[in-house]
Amino acid sequence: MTQLRIGTLLGLFAAAFALAWAAAGLMDSHGMLPAVPLLAPVALAAIAAVLLATALLLRSRIKAARERRPGARGVEPMMAARAVVLGQASALVVSVVSGVYGGLGLFLVLEHLDVSARREQAVFAGFCVLMGVAVCGAALWLERICRLPEDDENGPLGSPA
Repeated sequence: MTQLRIGTLLGLFAAAFALAWAAAGLMDSHGMLPAVPLLAPVALAAIAAVLLATALLLRSRIKAARERRPGARGVEPMMAARAVVLGQASALVVSVVSGVYGGLGLFLVLEHLDVSARREQAVFAGFCVLMGVAVCGAALWLERICRLPEDDENGPLGSPA
């Protein structure tokens, strides 16, 4: 399994940001500018919380198994792999979603800051970007926790660098 790179996440964010900003201008010229839902940052925060809780649980179980504590349960390799895949998928999707909300939020700030409803939506879009950063951070930390010890010595795929 390849390691998730921050550059990939930033590239997806930037592409989605640019497309959303351009699309928002086009949609606004036709009077069809979408609203930013109030629950969007809440949903992203929930994803970040799930990833963070999974990372903390796996970290404590891995640490207990490495220290050979009595009664410590190890982590099954498939469970760790599934957690990493969940984190990677979440980070990739949320990078795009955050880029879309960021582009829309920037458009709202630049074009509709005088309208109170659109100003609130720009704030919600900003919170979506912040929660997207939290999701990506939690996913990267989860991936780091589930890395095999030999991966640390030999590079991301276990082969000499």
